[in-house]
Amino acid sequence: MTEVVDYQAAKNVAERPIVWFLSGPLSSSEPTRHIPIQASPFRVGRQHDLEICIEHPTVSACHAEIIEQDNALVIHDLQSTNGTYVNGARLHHSATAQEDDLIQFAEVAFKVRKQDSHADQGTVLYDNMRDMALGLVQFDKLMSEQAVTPFYQPIVCLQDTQTIGYEVLGRSHVMGLETPAAMFHAASQLNLEVELSRMFRWEGINHSNMLPKPFHLFFNTHPRELTDPGLISSLESLRTASPSGEITLEIHEAAVPPNRSMQELKAHLGRMNIHLAYDDFRSGQTRLTELLEVKPDFLKFGMACIRDIHTAPQKRQQTLSRMVHTVRDQGVIPIATGVETDAESATCRQLGFELAQGFLFGRPAAAKSVPGAA
Repeated sequence: MTEVVDYQAAKNVAERPIVWFLSGPLSSSEPTRHIPIQASPFRVGRQHDLEICIEHPTVSACHAEIIEQDNALVIHDLQSTNGTYVNGARLHHSATAQEDDLIQFAEVAFKVRKQDSHADQGTVLYDNMRDMALGLVQFDKLMSEQAVTPFYQPIVCLQDTQTIGYEVLGRSHVMGLETPAAMFHAASQLNLEVELSRMFRWEGINHSNMLPKPFHLFFNTHPRELTDPGLISSLESLRTASPSGEITLEIHEAAVPPNRSMQELKAHLGRMNIHLAYDDFRSGQTRLTELLEVKPDFLKFGMACIRDIHTAPQKRQQTLSRMVHTVRDQGVIPIATGVETDAESATCRQLGFELAQGFLFGRPAAAKSVPGAA
């Protein structure tokens, strides 16, 4: 069959802009910034009228400039005193830099990042380069100011609806980045999903002192963290910040790594006295058997399993009940998520669920708004 090609659409895709960024701190006392290169030339130095002002004694007044050219960045040293470097090599005049290269202005280093608006077909495209840059400037503000507000959603015992813990969820008041989806969409353009996920957990711990005590916090992970060597150290920091609090790490069911890696991770969690949960399970008995080869402490059944379960055909209810009891027989606690009605709650209890989460029991809220908060 002859394929019909929309050449105008193809042309439009090719013309979608790329926005380049420099990622790094402007000084030793600042967090990492993600600064869009919005001008050409883009000048760097100590002068306040430049595109980046770096107030560092080793940086010259007008140190270097960056020009976007042929889908790359051309770096020119402007006769600086202490030099400009690309991947450790000092420039005699200019050099080309690509994504993930390291640029140093004297002693101040930045990683080169870029956002390609058509790199991900699932991405909602920005109308133009200015809008794209504005969106990621907002993300820079989010990260540099740690402007994440943790929200806490209760997890309850179905027998008496008493709260036993809270899932920590991220929100922000930064325009355009209010929801986790928006924040992680922006983070994905700069490969910063891991850093954002860690910020969610850290802020969740920092604000938890207002929650009713004792509390049990359920923290999410991003799939990319499961191959990141820094995951364990980030969890150790979390445990140090809350040495006696109950903590559970949630891993999305679809992101659970192969058994050997999962066994190693579970062993690390055990040494830190951190529980393990598999999140959003919805895949059936075969997948359940695979998951239970490395048993979690909790298994959260996704809302697709729970929605309207009280009116579901008997066969669907029986299937769900069998999986719930399989989980319980393995010493794993099942959690029903997305429970929104009394009828769903009653049916989940009849099917064997011990714990539940959903709007029926409480919507995500800032710590100060949680019932019983200090």
